[in-house]
Amino acid sequence: MALWFLAVLLASYIGVFSTWMNVPIPLGVAAGLPILAFAIWYWSSGYFREYVLSLNPVVLTAVQTWRIGGITFIILMAMGLLPPPFALPAGLGDFAIGVTAPFVAYALSKKALPSKAFVAWHYAGIADLVVAVTTGVLSSRGATGILAHGTTTRIMGLLPMSLIPTFFVPLLLILHIICLAQMRQLKRERIEPSGRPSLSLA
Repeated sequence: MALWFLAVLLASYIGVFSTWMNVPIPLGVAAGLPILAFAIWYWSSGYFREYVLSLNPVVLTAVQTWRIGGITFIILMAMGLLPPPFALPAGLGDFAIGVTAPFVAYALSKKALPSKAFVAWHYAGIADLVVAVTTGVLSSRGATGILAHGTTTRIMGLLPMSLIPTFFVPLLLILHIICLAQMRQLKRERIEPSGRPSLSLA
């Protein structure tokens, strides 16, 4: 993770992402490659898969609290630096996930959260990230920017904002995927007599 962060930080510093914002291929590669690498590693390595499934879902869920910072998109929109078609769904969606994350994590730690609610919340978090990426591309200044009218997502290719799509978005998406994988594993291994899966943190 440290090497990944340093790589995208360096790429941002030398202008790799800002130079290609008309055709945001480097940005897309930087966002998608870590997710692809994780998926390949997860399915090909039993040791890595066992490690991933052993991580504490309470901690992984609580980390999503950082998404409260999505309100920054709204502030930048008000300053005329980001387009509403991107800033509103990305900012409000991130803020909603970030605000609820501590409560979901707490309920999970107390074993008071139904498994369906846990799964639904993580899927909502994934959907928010997908919407943010999609509207970001559609609001870019290139040929794909069909939602851009004057203001574009140009600053998302500049430091420090470039770290969001190239590091934080794929990282948080991976954390969502891990939690869902853990739930799927628990459904296989531990079924209550009532037939309803029970989330255990042991």
